[in-house]
Amino acid sequence: MQLKHLLRTSVLTAALATGAAHAQNVVLYSSNNTETIETALEAVKKTSPKLNVQPVTGGTGTMMKRIEAESQNPRGDLFWSGGFGTLGAYRQHLQAYRPADLDKIPAEFRGPDDLWVGTNVHVMVMMVNERQLKGLPAPATWSDLMQPQWKNKFAITDPSKSGTAYMLVYGLYKQFGQAGLDKIAANAVVTASSGTTYKGVAAGEYAVGMTLEYAAQEYVAGGQKEIKLVYPSEGSYLAPEGMFIIKGAKNLDAAKALYDGLLSKASQEAQLVKNFRRPTRTDVAVASLTTLPDLSTVKIFPVSQEAAATEYEAVVAAWNQAVAQAK
Repeated sequence: MQLKHLLRTSVLTAALATGAAHAQNVVLYSSNNTETIETALEAVKKTSPKLNVQPVTGGTGTMMKRIEAESQNPRGDLFWSGGFGTLGAYRQHLQAYRPADLDKIPAEFRGPDDLWVGTNVHVMVMMVNERQLKGLPAPATWSDLMQPQWKNKFAITDPSKSGTAYMLVYGLYKQFGQAGLDKIAANAVVTASSGTTYKGVAAGEYAVGMTLEYAAQEYVAGGQKEIKLVYPSEGSYLAPEGMFIIKGAKNLDAAKALYDGLLSKASQEAQLVKNFRRPTRTDVAVASLTTLPDLSTVKIFPVSQEAAATEYEAVVAAWNQAVAQAK
């Protein structure tokens, strides 16, 4: 009996050791929410079942500082995802990699020298709660919200508290100048987080929120018929987010496999359908899979992600000036 037990134990131990040897461990640093990570990894594992992904989550700024602090002994292998301006500021910690599907990603959503690639793009919209309009026509342009009748009826997030809110304010500043910011700040309710803005519109606290397309779409898909998305006729602003392999990654091959998986059509389609994350790939039919429009049909006011990063302090100062003047 003892001999049989020893043989069984030896066989089981050997099997486990073999399985562990074939598994590809990879540590994923991510600023994304749990639902988005789960959706993406579920799709990735269908084509890469041997990948054993260990997610570590936190805000983009927190994770980037962690990567910097660990640069002599990296504990993470891949980071997903952050704004291009943020990624550029930490480029010395990025490992270049050129994925097989890069031709499916437009040039404006790629980082320099293959240091990063865009995985999704946020579109800035006006989220409207029609029940709270109280006889006012829904705004059609950013300029509409600069008119006196909109005072205290819409929300915008403090650009120093949110990367995506900063890209919104940066776009407004580039399109309308300081005078435009002054008018927006004079009328807006300023919130401390992006979530407060879109949740406030959904709850009826504000008639309109200047916010993220995917966040507003979640309420539309959830059945809130009073919620509508308005793409300003003057042009929406884009805030792409990307991923990169961490320089010195200990699990480089597995990191490359995960990178390819997260960029794959299957993964991006799954994130679009389940989490309304707009893909950067050109071969994903957004309008066919959701009620969102294809990006090619949305008027975009172009802004430079690199310039936005460089001008961050100046633009936040311009916004703070506008807010102070409004008080």
